[in-house]
Amino acid sequence: MARIQHWTPEDPKFWQETGSALAWRTCGVTTFSLIFSFATWFVMSAVVVRMPAIGFKFTTTELFWLAAIPGLASGILRLVHANFIPVLGTRPVISWSTILKVVPMVWLGYAIQDLNTPWSTFMIIGFLCGMGGGDFSSFMPSTSIFFPKRLQGTALGIQAGLGNFGVSIVQFVAPWIIGFAALGTVAGGPQVFSKADPAKGVLTVTKEAGIVKDVAVARPDLAAAIEVVRADGVVKDVILRGAGEIQPVRTEAVKDAAGRIVEVKPTRGYALEVKRNAAGAVTDVTLRSVARKAMWLQNAAFVWVPFLVIAFVLSVIFLRSLELPTRGFMGQFEILSSRNRARTHTWNCTITYICSFGSFSGFSAAFPMLIKTLYGGFDGAPDPLAYAYLGPLIGGLVRVLTGGLFDRFGGSKGMHWTTLGQIAGCAYLIFGGYLTPTGVDQFGGFLWGMLWIFLMSGINNAATFRQYPIVFAYSPAKGAQMLGWTGAWAAFGPFVWNTLIASSLEKTGAVTAFFAGAALFYVYSMAVNWWYYTRQGAERFDYGNAGGTWWDRLPDAEKDRMKRIDLRQAV
Repeated sequence: MARIQHWTPEDPKFWQETGSALAWRTCGVTTFSLIFSFATWFVMSAVVVRMPAIGFKFTTTELFWLAAIPGLASGILRLVHANFIPVLGTRPVISWSTILKVVPMVWLGYAIQDLNTPWSTFMIIGFLCGMGGGDFSSFMPSTSIFFPKRLQGTALGIQAGLGNFGVSIVQFVAPWIIGFAALGTVAGGPQVFSKADPAKGVLTVTKEAGIVKDVAVARPDLAAAIEVVRADGVVKDVILRGAGEIQPVRTEAVKDAAGRIVEVKPTRGYALEVKRNAAGAVTDVTLRSVARKAMWLQNAAFVWVPFLVIAFVLSVIFLRSLELPTRGFMGQFEILSSRNRARTHTWNCTITYICSFGSFSGFSAAFPMLIKTLYGGFDGAPDPLAYAYLGPLIGGLVRVLTGGLFDRFGGSKGMHWTTLGQIAGCAYLIFGGYLTPTGVDQFGGFLWGMLWIFLMSGINNAATFRQYPIVFAYSPAKGAQMLGWTGAWAAFGPFVWNTLIASSLEKTGAVTAFFAGAALFYVYSMAVNWWYYTRQGAERFDYGNAGGTWWDRLPDAEKDRMKRIDLRQAV
C-alpha cells in the first residue's frame, strides 16, 4: 500500500477535514497493540516469583537476572526501532513487530512446564520477551508524526499511559489465570505449587559460632514426630518422622501414561529444612507448614497469544504510513550531530527520560522481587503479585490523565517537580527503614513509598512526551526520532534496576545503596532539565500552549535558518 505523501497536521483545515480521523484511528490501533506488547515484555517479572514454588532451583540473583534480561533486550531493540518509522513506515513496522511476540510467549509456555529447562534457556526466552518493550520506540514516533504539536502531549500521554497498563494487566492477570486450567488441555497440565510458612512454637534451635548445638521440640506432644541425631556435642541431623498432627507433606498427583501430571490434589503437611555449611555441619533447622496445590504457570504466557493475533490483524487492516523527509537509516543518527546543538539536547533528553520512564519500567520489573526479597521471609509475608500491579497501574493511569495538562502548562515544569517527588520517595524509603525491615508490619510503609515513586515517574513521563517534540521543533522527523531514541535507552531500566539491586544485595546485604544512587541520579536529571528547559530564559524552554515555547518566539527567519541547517542546505 502506497504511503501518504501529503500530511500537514499543523494546517487547521487539513486537520479538521482529513488529519484528525486518521491520526486518532492510528493512535487507537497502535495503543491496543502496545498494551499487549508491554504485557509480553513484563510477563517474565510475573513468572519468576512463582518459579521456585513449582520446583525450579534458581538462586535469588538468577531470578533477578531473569527479570532483568527483557530490559536489556528492549533497550537494544529500541535503538533499532528508533530508526524504523521514518524509513519503513507505521503499517509494516507495527504489524510485524506485533505478531513476532507470539514466539517467546509460546516458547515460555512450554518451557515453564519442564523443571529440567535450564536457566540459560529462560534467559534466551527472556531476551525475546524484550521485543515487547523494544517496539515502543516505533509506536511513539508513529503517533508523534500524525499529530500537530499542540496535541502531541495529549495523544502520546494517552498512548503511553494506556499502553503501560499492559504492565499492570500482566501482573494482575497472572495470579488469577495460573490458578485453573483456563486454556484447556492444549496448554498442558498443572504443576505442583508449594507454599511454605515457618511453623511457630515447635522447634527451639540453639547455636554456637553459627553451628547448631541442639534442637529441642518445644511441644512435648510432638516430640515423637521429630528425631534429633546428636554426636560429639553437636546436631548431626534432624529427621521428620511424623506423628500426631505433624505429618510430612505429601504430593498427590495423577499422571498419564507418558508421565505427565494431569491432576494435583490439594494437600497440607510439614517439611523440615536442614541447612549445612561447606564442611557439612548443620547451621540451621526450620520446620515449615506446607500447602500444595495445582498451578498452571504456562497460562501466564499463553493467554496473550490471541490478543497479539487480533492486534496484528487490526494493524494490517487499519494502519497507514506517511512519507517523511528523511535520509534513510544513516540520516536518523543526525540527532548525534552538532547541527542546531542536536547532540547536547539528545544527551539531555536521554538523561531525563531514563529518570522518568527508566524508573517506571525498572521498578515495574523489580517490584515483585523486591517485595519477595525484603518481606518474603516474615510470617504472614505478602504475596508479591497481589501488590505488584498497583505501581504500573498508577504510573500508566496518570500518563493518560496528565498529558493534556502539560500541553497547556509545559512539559519541563512538570518534569522538574515530579523529579523532586521521586527524590523524596527514595529518601522516605531509606530514612524510614522500609528497605531494611524488621517485621512485616513495615510493609505498608514500603508499599506507599513505592507507589509514590510510581506516581511521580508516571507524571514525569507524561511531561516528556510534550517536551521532546518541542525541543526538536525545527524537525518533526527528529522529534519523532528523539522519542524513539530516548525510549531505547530508558528501556534498559528493567535490566539496570534489577542487576544493580541484585548487586546491592550481594555486596551490602540490602538495597539501600541502590535507592541512594537512584536519588543522586534524579538530582542530576533535575538540574539538567532546569538549566536547559525550565528556568527563565532557558535555551529551549517550554511553558506550554498558554505560556509559549522557544520555537514560538523565534523570528520566522531564524526558524527557516534552523530548518535549512538541519537539511544541510545553504544558509
